[in-house]
Amino acid sequence: MTIDVKKYGFKDYDVEEKTRGDKPITLAHYPKPLRKFKVITEAYNQSIEEMYFWTLNSLRDDWGLHDVTKINDIFTASEQSAFWGAAQQRLQIQQGQVSNYLQTIAKLVRELFQIVRELRILDERLLYYKESDKALNGKATDRQMANAAEVVLRGYWVDLKDGGAKSPGSVYGMATQLGFAILPDLFFAAPVIKQEEVDAYCDSLEFNRKVREVLKRKLKSYIMWKETTRQELDVRRNFTIKFLRQHFNVIRMYLSWVKPYLRNVRRLSMNMDRSASEDLIGAFEGSVIEIEIVARKQMLKSDGSKSDYWAVVVADWYYRTRPTMEFHAEGYQHKGPIHVGRTEMTLRSYAWTQADFENYKRMREEENMELLGSVDEGVKAAIEALGDELKKYLREAGEKLPEDIKKEEEERRVAEKKAKEKPPGALEPFVALFGGFKEIFTALAPGIGGRYKPEKTAWELKREAGAAVGLANNVIWQTYKNFKKSRGLVSW
Repeated sequence: MTIDVKKYGFKDYDVEEKTRGDKPITLAHYPKPLRKFKVITEAYNQSIEEMYFWTLNSLRDDWGLHDVTKINDIFTASEQSAFWGAAQQRLQIQQGQVSNYLQTIAKLVRELFQIVRELRILDERLLYYKESDKALNGKATDRQMANAAEVVLRGYWVDLKDGGAKSPGSVYGMATQLGFAILPDLFFAAPVIKQEEVDAYCDSLEFNRKVREVLKRKLKSYIMWKETTRQELDVRRNFTIKFLRQHFNVIRMYLSWVKPYLRNVRRLSMNMDRSASEDLIGAFEGSVIEIEIVARKQMLKSDGSKSDYWAVVVADWYYRTRPTMEFHAEGYQHKGPIHVGRTEMTLRSYAWTQADFENYKRMREEENMELLGSVDEGVKAAIEALGDELKKYLREAGEKLPEDIKKEEEERRVAEKKAKEKPPGALEPFVALFGGFKEIFTALAPGIGGRYKPEKTAWELKREAGAAVGLANNVIWQTYKNFKKSRGLVSW
């Protein structure tokens, strides 16, 4: 993946100078540093871990750059090496875990659609009951005739409970086979009534006794069915909504579980660019390790307050090594790797603001975030496909969504702001007048009225940046010099 520092607000690239008249190489993934030092060592009797930790401890303990962030940690081995086989075994284990988790997440997302669909059907059915209850609990004039929702429910009862036209004892069966032709009309035209009102209503009809008895039986059975199924649907809906929230939280839990494995897969995967490099030969026992860290220290101004600028050192190591397996008498692991070979350490100094550092870190992590973001985006797309219904049901179950939390924080800030605003009193015009004089004097003399903080001038920013430049350059020079002295290399 090609990274261009200019896309992230940096002015120019770092340039790698070459000897023997070769053209300099542009390093598009590094901003142009203030100063840069490079050390190349090759020793077959020294572990490279010591070199890394010596530099890290020097930056942290000797020079106070305690804010350290690891940016890169990549390992690549030749195909025929013992390390490649061991790394592939570990990679397969991590990939197996990722595959299992992703399959489970896909299954849970599919079930999420089914749960929302079931809730949609329940809400549709309960809407008929609510419309029927409005007529039942309304005025007497509203109950003279069954409304449309009541007719739909009676149709459900006839088809599902009474047996439909195929059953001789149903409303339609008795009308066609037993001579009760008027029964369906009387059943569907009856008003919305309660159980205790069935006898009085049927007795008031001017039909023979047998028709009234059958109508009483059918209406009584229907009303009891309607009350029972209403309670069942309410209980089922409440349970389904709670189950939906639990199901949604399980999906989020699996997402949190799979992310560490995805990072491990990313780190255990070999760098294909390095595998194609001339530094790695498939038949040789070799490996390449790349490490990069950023060490920072925030500068202080003359008055002791914190500056906007940080002294920054970007240190990276490129190891082209020959790993060997050594046996140790102590420790829980009797067999362990020792890396020996060629080491390139580069120190770069910068004077950055916090925004510059965030841009650099985002730039270097961009490739890693693609793998992690793909899973989140897939689940997010599935959730968005369900529309607002899923959010409505989750809110009803008590789940707080990110937009709800953001809205609550905004409302809390507005409420706090209103609470701080005092209602105007009788002296408000005079206070405002003297406040205007105060602002005028404060603008003319910034030292008066301590709350006024003018924007920093270009000269002040340049002075703060200069202090960070001086510290960063001194740190990498002293680290470079002391490192060479500690190993008996030529130094001055």
